[in-house]
Amino acid sequence: MTTVAPGAPGAPVTLRRQVELTIDGQAVTVPEGSTILEACRSIGTEVPTLCYLETLTPVNVCRVCVVEVEGSRTLVPACSRPVSGGMEVRTDSERVRTSRRMVLELLASSVDLSTAGGDVDRWIETYGARPERHGPPALSTERDRARAGEHEPVAVGTAATVSQAVKRDNDQYVRDYSKCILCYKCVEACGEEAQDTFAIAVAGRGFDARISTEMDVPLPDSACVYCGNCIAVCPTGALMFVTEHDLRARGEWDEGRQQVTRTVCPYCGVGCNLELHVQDDRIVKVTSPLDHDVTRGNLCVKGRFGFEFAEALDGGSR
Repeated sequence: MTTVAPGAPGAPVTLRRQVELTIDGQAVTVPEGSTILEACRSIGTEVPTLCYLETLTPVNVCRVCVVEVEGSRTLVPACSRPVSGGMEVRTDSERVRTSRRMVLELLASSVDLSTAGGDVDRWIETYGARPERHGPPALSTERDRARAGEHEPVAVGTAATVSQAVKRDNDQYVRDYSKCILCYKCVEACGEEAQDTFAIAVAGRGFDARISTEMDVPLPDSACVYCGNCIAVCPTGALMFVTEHDLRARGEWDEGRQQVTRTVCPYCGVGCNLELHVQDDRIVKVTSPLDHDVTRGNLCVKGRFGFEFAEALDGGSR
């Protein structure tokens, strides 16, 4: 069985074969090449994800999306495994729940997930994760000075964490890597997936792995062009607009009072769509819709941070 894939007017018609599989006992038919995650979403079955984003190539690192596939020795990542005819998938077996519980416990015991969103809190409750059983947080260390093969163990009875000081070395955004889960989304967006700037990469090994600029130089001295596409893909708030960070610090950030307005960026003729997040009549951050065929969520420095010309958040004149 084949189906016609939608395309732009006048574009060649693409026929995609349909694949039949079973998810939690329910028969499902999806186009060939679809992932298990896409098949699950097509029938409304929730599979938690943290490192996945539809505009980026899956890297399979967070492991909260794993599912059980009949005949597979190990659990498989739903975000990247293509479906195949006759595949039998179980998304909520005891084996899957145990794995997700363990992953969420390890993440929540070592990373600050306070700004990761309500879904993470709900998953922790749903899967019965108890991060507190790993002990109180250990004393923070200078992670940027860690050297491969020289990991320092923490005190017995405490949980090792990625806690560290917030990096604020520019006027656009802050980097709070105590909230980083190493999903690699920012590295992908900065690299070949979007910006081709390669200002950041993963440094270190094992638990000491972290996101870093080249030679850990301050952001203004790196190759960063301040497009902010890394902020747009960050799932935990490790990368955040200065405006949002400061409002949160003062206890004034309130998404319930914010209005989001879509408009077109005025800086050039490309036609990038902007989503202006406005609180108390002031723009507090700018995003771009993932489904826009020009931007796919990406912007340049003018589109992302150019709102400052209209907003004097320090109380100055507009």
